[in-house]
Amino acid sequence: MRPRILQADGQIGFRWATPDGRPSTLQELVVGDDEPDRLVATHLAALDDALIIAAERFGDLLGGGRRPADHGEREGLLELHRALDRLCHEFALALALTRIGADIRAGQIIGTAALFSIRARLPLDLLGPAPFDGELDDPVVGMVGGFGEMVQVDPDRPWAGGRWIVRTESGQRYPLTLSTLLFDSSGTNKDAARQEHRDALRSVTAAAESPAADPFAVACALDWLLYDFLMAHRDGPDSAAIVLAKGQESDAELIVTTAAASIVARAAFDPGLVGLASRS
Repeated sequence: MRPRILQADGQIGFRWATPDGRPSTLQELVVGDDEPDRLVATHLAALDDALIIAAERFGDLLGGGRRPADHGEREGLLELHRALDRLCHEFALALALTRIGADIRAGQIIGTAALFSIRARLPLDLLGPAPFDGELDDPVVGMVGGFGEMVQVDPDRPWAGGRWIVRTESGQRYPLTLSTLLFDSSGTNKDAARQEHRDALRSVTAAAESPAADPFAVACALDWLLYDFLMAHRDGPDSAAIVLAKGQESDAELIVTTAAASIVARAAFDPGLVGLASRS
């Protein structure tokens, strides 16, 4: 017999069980399994199904069409983000233990799950401030001339991350996104912008391992940078599905590891994620 997935009617997400029915996790099951790749593939397919169900159930809330109307809807969003975070964390650990690489499909599904988690936390006020929150000039209507650059919050605290900013000739600083750089800006070196954003994500993820790193600052930095990256890789302006092109396997790996790093950071202060340590 093989390990199996357990999911009750109406349950958000799923859990694993051993062949004899004992609760387990993907990372526990792949160790010593003769076909760990089958378990990883099954986990990914089940997560994809869970995202389809979540989109049908929470679409208006995740898309920002309305805020939660009652306690039940708020609890549903809370359960959704915690379930998706747990499943993404299990997937990342299983890949690390088996040395199975994240392919394009994995990056797309984990990326979509990470985006759902961020959008679920937004109306619950569970997202921390974005880098430079409250420090930038208010955006103006129309075209803005200036130079877009990725700016670190504090070079001495690399785990605090950074964000894209437009600097104008008059000295004003406006918020900028990767999507705007790639699709609504002229004179942009798009490949260089993508690479600089990747470097920023990797820098924060690496710095998060420092004993001096503040988990809350790490979570805020990673959530913003990952959100900005994912929003620039959607199937369309009205879609939450992440799309990666052929040859973007390194981006798939980046999405999986960054999403996991955010979860580990938030586990330090989110009681619903307690126990999701980097190697648990």
